[in-house]
Amino acid sequence: MTQATLGKPIEILLVEDSPDDACLTIETLKDGKVRNHVSHVEDGEEALCFLRQKGQHEKAPRPDLILLDLCLPKINGREVLRAIKEDPDLRRIPVVIMTTVDDREQIREVYNRHANCLVNKPVDLDEFINVVRSIEDFWLTIVKLPAA
Repeated sequence: MTQATLGKPIEILLVEDSPDDACLTIETLKDGKVRNHVSHVEDGEEALCFLRQKGQHEKAPRPDLILLDLCLPKINGREVLRAIKEDPDLRRIPVVIMTTVDDREQIREVYNRHANCLVNKPVDLDEFINVVRSIEDFWLTIVKLPAA
């Protein structure tokens, strides 16, 4: 049984600066088959405040899964990933990189920083929705997430 079938929704942190991509991701997850709650932040600095429950995020829920864009304002996604994976309290949270970056070196770098996976964000609307649904199917139905 998954956490979502036991009544508690899966907590997802979406770190995405594109309003269109964020809205589409949230709507796709809302229409998905697994009960979830999505918190959204728009930049890397806010993501770290959310994860560390600082400032306006002092009562933020601990995410079960992080969807992280690489190209973010203030603190880029690679640095957010580094901070997450170096923090003993956060490192077990799976991080899915969602990006348009297709550079082999940057892809290698995020895996060296212990990203759990990297998926390309398609430009086509239907393909984008399919990618988000695939992430949901795998990470929220097949994978057993670590307890918070």
